[in-house]
Amino acid sequence: MTDTFDVVVIGSGAGGGAAAWALAERGVSVLLLEAGPAYDPFSDYRLDRPDWETQHFPAKVPTKGRQTAAPMQKLEEKWRDLQSWNRVKGLYNTGERRGNWGYSHVVGLGGSTLHFTGEAHRMHPDAMRMRSRFGVAADWPMDYAELEPFYLEAERLVGVAGPSNDPTRPRSAPYPLPAHPLCYGSQQVEKGCQKLGLSFIANARAALSQPYDNRPACNYCGNCTRGCPRTDKGSVDVTFIPKAAATGHCTIRTEATVLRLEAGPADHVSGVEYINAAGAKHNVKARAIVVACGAVETPRLLLASDVGNESGQVGRHFMETLSWASSGLHDDPLGSHRGLPSDGVCWDFNAPDAIPGIVGGCRFSPVVHEADLTGPLTYATRVVGGWGRAHKTAMRERFGRALSVGAIGESLPNPGSYIDLDPEVRDKNGIAKARIHSHLDDTELKRLAFMAKTTREILKASGAGDIFEEYGAYDGFQPTHVFGTCRMGTDPAESVVDPFGRSHRWRNLIVADASVFPSSGGGESPALTIEALAIRSARHLADRAKRGDL
Repeated sequence: MTDTFDVVVIGSGAGGGAAAWALAERGVSVLLLEAGPAYDPFSDYRLDRPDWETQHFPAKVPTKGRQTAAPMQKLEEKWRDLQSWNRVKGLYNTGERRGNWGYSHVVGLGGSTLHFTGEAHRMHPDAMRMRSRFGVAADWPMDYAELEPFYLEAERLVGVAGPSNDPTRPRSAPYPLPAHPLCYGSQQVEKGCQKLGLSFIANARAALSQPYDNRPACNYCGNCTRGCPRTDKGSVDVTFIPKAAATGHCTIRTEATVLRLEAGPADHVSGVEYINAAGAKHNVKARAIVVACGAVETPRLLLASDVGNESGQVGRHFMETLSWASSGLHDDPLGSHRGLPSDGVCWDFNAPDAIPGIVGGCRFSPVVHEADLTGPLTYATRVVGGWGRAHKTAMRERFGRALSVGAIGESLPNPGSYIDLDPEVRDKNGIAKARIHSHLDDTELKRLAFMAKTTREILKASGAGDIFEEYGAYDGFQPTHVFGTCRMGTDPAESVVDPFGRSHRWRNLIVADASVFPSSGGGESPALTIEALAIRSARHLADRAKRGDL
């Protein structure tokens, strides 16, 4: 069976969903292919069930084992202070090497936005000039001002609630919705930051602070990562995708796994081959192909198809999530299991030169909910421990008193971090799996040490000095944000795509996900930037199609 569309978009996360909407809204005929199934927020998510706490995101497609990983680096005694531990459980990694705890993502309509926390950040303008200013990573081939109108468009469609007082990211218009109020636990973090002379403002969140676009306001249950059953979180499945479908120009096919891109004449990709849930193969012809599978699976598809790697840069410059979190018990009954995750943020060290003596920034925020300290089971197993009457007494005393502060930092590319094809392991369709190579060099670990030290200081100043758990990226690979494997730039020898995401060689092949990021930023969540870039690339593609320039 062969179909014909103007554009095929592969992947339905932040990049694919936004690109499909921006194209369909311009009258372009779009086929959106998603390897996973659709989720119904009102029936698939499980927060209304008695066993909700035992259920994390209800993944219909298991993600463990979808990729392989090369052996991780050896742990060193000098970085022992960065090992993950818990007072009840002990060290989380007792081996000699960094553990592979898996690349965190979702296979489904809406991609990883289905389980993301919902932070909606713009890049710090200085983080877009890492090569020219600091001699690392690469410069973005556009500046902040050029991207700003597309940030506004994405914020309006998603319904972002944000502060009016962020001086680091200039705005030409206010956020669509007012910022969320800080929960009581985050108010203690705010006081702690103030004691240390640090700023703390409301975080920009893709969660509705007021009813918006026929969706209800957030109810502050704190479990965004388990899937939002109310649709107040601005995941792609309740924002971009239904709006794309409503245009009448976007066809959506779920459980459609793309096997390969088909190279055609005159430096064009002629179409894609995919297999549906019943095992039937389909071929689709299109004037253009948009690949938006994420910074691990996008390079895999390009490499497996032998398309787009003329520069040898596909899969290189892999950047991951450099993270740290410390959790302690507060003297007061905070009720910290309630509220909106990461409702506040400290951006003081976000700029690339903000950490003394270290290139690359970071940010700090409350992470009680991201640490999954939202219910009694986690307290029983990670905070209290023990058994019997003493355990019950301790549970009554300590539940709701946990306070967590986390940090996310810059990830700089290095030769030891990249994605390639596993030469030995293939998936059920016979395609080589993506193999992840991850290495943290001393610069990364020095930044991580600063993040851990400052996190502990904030936690103590906030009144929670009795730390019972810490974990971070040093001894366990488990990124939620990945970047850089199809870098955009103006030099075809050092990048994969141009400033609009188009392959330097293949005139109708566009990449629209975090693969194109030349740098990761100093802790910004990437979803909003992915969406802004995808809208920009899709508009450029639609204009080219209208001119016959494909």
